[in-house]
Amino acid sequence: MKAYELSILFHPDLEMNLDPALDKVKKLIKANGGKITKEEPDGKKRLAYPINGNEYAIYYFMDVELPAEAPAKISSTLGITDEVIRYLLVKADPRRVKYLENKAAEGEEPEEEKESKEE
Repeated sequence: MKAYELSILFHPDLEMNLDPALDKVKKLIKANGGKITKEEPDGKKRLAYPINGNEYAIYYFMDVELPAEAPAKISSTLGITDEVIRYLLVKADPRRVKYLENKAAEGEEPEEEKESKEE
C-alpha cells in the first residue's frame, strides 16, 4: 500500500454536524481497502474564490494508505458526493513519510507538529 494525502473541502452548512459526511468518507476509504493513518480538521475558512456559490468551506486533511486501484475509485465517488465541494488526493512525498516514521520511532514530535500546536 502507498501513502496518500487527502484534502477535502466540505459544504459550509455541515459545520454543526460534520460527522455523517466524515463517516461517509471514512467508510469509503475502508471499503476500498485503505487505512487512515492521520486526521486533521482545519475548521471553516473563507475560499479564495466562490465554488458552486459557496464562499466558505470546512477543511479536513487525512493521511491514508491505499492499495493501487483504490485512488481511482475513491476519486470517482468523492467527485459526485454532495457534501464534498472539492477534494485533492495525491501521493505523499516519500521523504516526508520517511521523516515522520523516523521521528515516531525515536519518540520525538516532528517539527511541523510542534509548529501547529504553538499557533
